[in-house]
Amino acid sequence: MLEIHKNYVFDENQQPIAVQIPIAEFEKIEEILEDYGLVQLMHEVKDEKLLSKDEALQQLIKDD
Repeated sequence: MLEIHKNYVFDENQQPIAVQIPIAEFEKIEEILEDYGLVQLMHEVKDEKLLSKDEALQQLIKDD
C-alpha cells in the first residue's frame, strides 16, 4: 500500500482546509488513477470488434 505523508493546512479558526503531500507521492497517485481509468476503459471495450489497420487509419482520417 502506498504510504502518504500528509501535512494538514488549517485556517485561522484551526479548521482543516487543505492537505499537502510530497510531489513524488502526488505523481504516484496520478499514475495509479490513470492506470485504473485505463483498465476501466479496457473492460468497457473488451467485447467490441477489433479494427483492421486499414479500418483504423480510415477512422483516424475521418475524425480529423
